[in-house]
Amino acid sequence: MSSGRFQALKGMKDVMPPDIYIWQSVEKKAREVFSSFGFGEIRPPIVEATGVFTRSIGEDTDIVEKEMYTFEDKGGRSITLRPEGTAPVVRCYVENHLFNIPSPQKFYYAGPMFRYERPQSGRLRQFYQIGAECFGSPHPETDAEMLSMLGRFLAGVGLPNLRFQVNSIGCEKCRPAFKEALLSFFAGRLDDLCTDCRRRYHQNPLRILDCKVEGCREVRKGAPRVIDHLCEECRAHFERLLHLIEKLGISYTVNPEMVRGLDYYTRTTFEVTSENLGAQNAVAAGGRYDRLVKEFGGPETPAVGFAVGMERIVELLKMAVREDLPRPAAFIAVIGEKAGTEGVLIADSLRQDGYRTELGDGSASLKSQMRKADRLAAEYVFIIGDDELRAGELKWKRLSDATEGAVPASGVRDFLRNVSRSQAEEH
Repeated sequence: MSSGRFQALKGMKDVMPPDIYIWQSVEKKAREVFSSFGFGEIRPPIVEATGVFTRSIGEDTDIVEKEMYTFEDKGGRSITLRPEGTAPVVRCYVENHLFNIPSPQKFYYAGPMFRYERPQSGRLRQFYQIGAECFGSPHPETDAEMLSMLGRFLAGVGLPNLRFQVNSIGCEKCRPAFKEALLSFFAGRLDDLCTDCRRRYHQNPLRILDCKVEGCREVRKGAPRVIDHLCEECRAHFERLLHLIEKLGISYTVNPEMVRGLDYYTRTTFEVTSENLGAQNAVAAGGRYDRLVKEFGGPETPAVGFAVGMERIVELLKMAVREDLPRPAAFIAVIGEKAGTEGVLIADSLRQDGYRTELGDGSASLKSQMRKADRLAAEYVFIIGDDELRAGELKWKRLSDATEGAVPASGVRDFLRNVSRSQAEEH
């Protein structure tokens, strides 16, 4: 066995305090907002049969070809760590015959996804997503509701400088004509495309529009726009959506070049970006996928959904001053064994009332304990020593403004309750 120290695998990251408090705050807000729109939580497995993803995402996509963590289990089955959340939710929806329940069916999920790609800021090999899926409604009103819910969630966690981009990529009726226009446009430009896009030209030319290689971005300037090839139904759907999100007060731009990198999308696509993230600036993305349930063996079922990148959100929130990170309401500094016993009892009583409380180390100096309380940003420090035990009262100090005083040993709970009541009245 190697004597070297173990390290997290490349592209995998531990989530610890204080960052974990931001994660918990974001997850809490997601549950609050999504529940208000009638969405219930769903928790599919992290591992699925490989076919769940090759069938839904598309065999010629980068995810399937290069990025999936796929291996054979002891039963000889090909299984994959999920690279995205929609396909497992659709599999669950079909397998459990949820289509027999009155529509629409609305679900949200949160958890890890896995892709083997070059790790970079905000993009890891194990990354976390929060997503939502709505089944059973073909209407643009549902698309608008999803965008409204997403916007309310992102605003609720305090994300700054966000931009909504929307597009329509048509349906199986109008997509063939657009595909032919793309083939014609790129036919004389193949040598200028990257190796992947030359292959995409023959397999799925829409994917060329999603390529991030700078050379391909240059080549596709002036390429046909999908919104110029929409059928009458798709155009009416898109125009109705734009009208609705304007009424909802959602600031947006139409991005005719935006397509989704996954094969299952139809009609509406959207993305939320932040100007504070650099090149990898997408915070959330999603759209409509009206054919996917049927491809999984279920009845024809329209659907729409989105996914939010947790690491991107946390990265943005860490740029701002966070006032809502948890900090102790009380730090009990103790001097000596008897004081330590009293400190344990007081701390326990405060925790019963729900106050976040830290207990100092009686073997450490008071100065050392005060430094720790300061590092934890405790609101109040209560000091217990021999003098305080004899007097039957504790000294207290509020660290934010250095005010101090004394309180009976039996009155610490009432003291904090009064403080909490005063703060609530102020707000």
